[in-house]
Amino acid sequence: MKKYILLLIIAPFFLGCSNNENSSKNPYVPNYSFSVDLNMNLPLYSNLKSAGNAIYYADAGVKGLIVFYTGTTYNAFDAACPNQDLSDCSTMTIKGINAICACDKIEYNLFTGQGSGTYPMKQYRVQVTGDVIRIYN
Repeated sequence: MKKYILLLIIAPFFLGCSNNENSSKNPYVPNYSFSVDLNMNLPLYSNLKSAGNAIYYADAGVKGLIVFYTGTTYNAFDAACPNQDLSDCSTMTIKGINAICACDKIEYNLFTGQGSGTYPMKQYRVQVTGDVIRIYN
């Protein structure tokens, strides 16, 4: 009898859980595997040493990467507009602490990746080791 009572108590916790499987799937931005190392000693990436600055890196992801330094961590997002089909205008540009999609003019916050569209920016993993920032998917 104790086993059944325990089962009744625990069952709602398992039924209430969500795997968030659909929350990270974006139909507009494909999932490409890559790994990129940015050497912070190179002048090309010197902007990333100051909080609130971002750079565009063209050779990874779907439409390139936007790498942003929050002051404590680095965020890396795909530069593809998260709410647009891939096209000539679907590469976002950096405007201060935001990224702007040229197609629909929606701005996305580089601290969170959130904008007013259905999907947020596609975020990638970041690992910092010494003077090297590794961005990967």
